[in-house]
Formats: sequence, C-alpha cells, structure tokens
Amino acid sequence: IIDMGLMNPASLRARFSAALSAMYRAEVPAYGQLIDLVADTNIQAATTQADFTARLKAADGLSRLSEERHGAIRLGTAAELAMMRRLFALMDMHPVGYYDLSVAGIPVHSTAFRPLHAAALAQNPFRVFTSLLRLDFIADQDQRQAAEAVLAKRQIFSPEIETLIIQAEAEGGVPDRQADAFIDAATAIFRWQGRALVSAEDYEAFHAAHRLIADVVSFPGPHINHLTPRTLDIDAAQSQMQAYGLAPKAIIEGPPRRNCPLLLRQTSFKALEEPVQFADGKAGAHTARFGEIEQRGVALTPSGRALYDQSLARARADVTPAADGRNADQYRQALDAAFAAFPDDWDALEEQNLAYFQRRQHQGKTQLLPIIYEDFLPVSAAGIFQSNLGDDASMDITENANQKAFETALGAAVHDPFQLYQAQAETEPESGP
Repeated sequence: IIDMGLMNPASLRARFSAALSAMYRAEVPAYGQLIDLVADTNIQAATTQADFTARLKAADGLSRLSEERHGAIRLGTAAELAMMRRLFALMDMHPVGYYDLSVAGIPVHSTAFRPLHAAALAQNPFRVFTSLLRLDFIADQDQRQAAEAVLAKRQIFSPEIETLIIQAEAEGGVPDRQADAFIDAATAIFRWQGRALVSAEDYEAFHAAHRLIADVVSFPGPHINHLTPRTLDIDAAQSQMQAYGLAPKAIIEGPPRRNCPLLLRQTSFKALEEPVQFADGKAGAHTARFGEIEQRGVALTPSGRALYDQSLARARADVTPAADGRNADQYRQALDAAFAAFPDDWDALEEQNLAYFQRRQHQGKTQLLPIIYEDFLPVSAAGIFQSNLGDDASMDITENANQKAFETALGAAVHDPFQLYQAQAETEPESGP
C-alpha cells in the first residue's frame, strides 16, 4: 500500500539533484558553461555514435541523459557519514562499493550513494561519491589531534534537517507537506561558506600535510566539490573546453576511446580559487572546487574488470601520466596499446563473459543491450582529485584498504556492485520499439 501522503523517493531525489545543480551553478558559474558544453556535445554525438545511442535508447538509458549528475563530497567523522547515509536513504540512495584511494596517496576511503535498481535509476540516477577522511594517515600526532578537535566540534547537520530525518524515518518517508523544507535544509548542508573554522596558520599547516585534509577539516560543512554531467562523447567535450572558456585537465581518466565504451571515463576543468575568511580574521583563498564531465559505458563482469585493471596497470607501468600534461600523448599511446587485447565488439564482450548485458528479442533477433556502469573507479577518482588539488597533493601512504572500518563508521555494509549488475542482467528488459 502506497501512502499518498509521502513524497515519492525518486521525485525527491530529482528535486534534490536539481536544487544542488542550481546552487552549484550560482556558486561556480563555470559549471553552467560545462552544462552548455555537454548539451551541445550530446546533440552532435547522438548522430556520430548511432549504434551505442540506439542501444542506450532501447535500454531506456538515453531518456535520463540530460538530467544525469553525480556529485562528490568529503566528510570528516564517522558520525557525519552515518547521518549522511540516513539522509540519502530517504531519497532511495544507498551505499554501493568501497573505494580505497590510499592506492594513490589520497587519505580517504569512499562509497557511492545511489539508487540500487534499474527502474529507480531510470527515474533519476543521481549519485554522490562520498569520501571519509582518514586521520590515521596524518603522521604528526599533534596535528592529528588538532584536526580531530576541530571536527568533533563542528555540526554539519542543522537541527532542522536532523528533526526532519528522524520524523521521516518514523513515517516511512518524507511527507509531501515537508518536502520543500526537507529539500531546502538538505541542500544547505552542501553550500559553500567562505569562512573557515580554523586560523590561517592552522589552515596552512593542514594544507602542508595534504590539501584534502585542509579542505575537509577547515570548513563548517562538506561543500560540494564538483557536480558532473554525463556526455556521450568525452573526447569531443574535452577538445571543446577551451572554446567554452574552461581549462581542461591534461588527460581523460579511465579506458581509451573505443567503439564499445567501457566503464567510466572522466575529465574536468581546473579547480577555482575562492576567497576565505579565517577564524583569526585574516583573509585568504582556498582551491578545491571544480567541474567534471563523465562518459559511461558498459559494466564489466569480475573477469572483465580484472582484464581492465591489468590493462590499465600495464599502461601506467609504461607511462605514468604527469599532472602537467607533458607526456599526455605518450600516455594515450600506451593506453591504446595496453587495451588492444580487450575486445571492442558487443558480441565478443558478451561471448567472453567480460561485460553485463540484457537480452531482448526484437523482430525475431536477439538484441544485446549494454548495462550501463553506474559506479566509479578508484584510480580515476584519485587522478581527478590530484589534478585539482595540485601536483604535490599526495601523501607517503602504504596502500591500506579497510572496508570493515569504513562500514563500521557508515553503520551498514556497502552493496556489492557486481551482484547488482548480475541481477539486472537476469531481468527481462521491457519490450521496446
């Protein structure tokens, strides 16, 4: 029985995504230019990538494209992460996957809050890549304790949103009568506030340890650090960035350009410098927020993902991409060579059990519909982080995944993305044209 007095979670999610997008566009005008660029690129790509576009349309993956976004935030404490999980759950967004960014010297581990099932994703696929700072990576004990003290005092959730979350959990959802207040209060959590909780001196000390530590610890809330529209042709978008007044990063993260797109490719424009008022009254600046574009391809099976990881590792062993782009051409060549053994044909990908598909009978023939990858890639995420935090933004960290500690902080287990894709592959798609 559906309670007509409760807001549909997909509608709530769509309104929340739209509110965040409007807020971020006002705060970061270049984000608006990015949206315009992607819209123009997608119109052109719909004709130049006819096969993939047709398959997307058949799988109902094209209709959601123009409104598709993902956001990214960084949290400082287990309590913040646990409450964030409760907030997102009311919009039918749940933690999927565990990402250890210590592999690239980034002191966070992460998950993605997103809808779990194809129908909910088709209604609105908004997702938020959510990172938790790992203070145990701060070597200096005094500095680590100082960061803990700042985070222990801050409250990123207003009393109003906490009350609304508790009431909604008790009622089984957000009531229609409270939807406006819920969206307003939830959006405010992620607003940029040009003031710091720490002195200029403390900010510089955190910044020296790692720019991301300064970004998380120094401010009153987890300001959105990027929102990402989805394109059908990221290479075209990358080449057009400068024409739209945007400075692109040197390389596109992820796999190379292919006829049959795999997983996720990402690029971004460089982070903006924004004015900050420090707690001691001094004025300064902070650089963290940027714009990103993504192109999504087919989700890979465990064996496909293993081949992808091996191919990417081979390319990076041959050429490590420099943040300033001086070896970008060499890296692209190494990437193409490393992925040469990866089939670039839908039938071959399916026959070799490398990717997930739905099968649909259409005019007496079996049609393969690629299942779109809804998640993220740790190496790509780290590459985006580093390009926007600065060339020196890495710590001397020994790879140290700790999913158990993350899930303890989260207050729940993360969902296994492979299981979600497998379940989708076993579901009959709706009949199409």
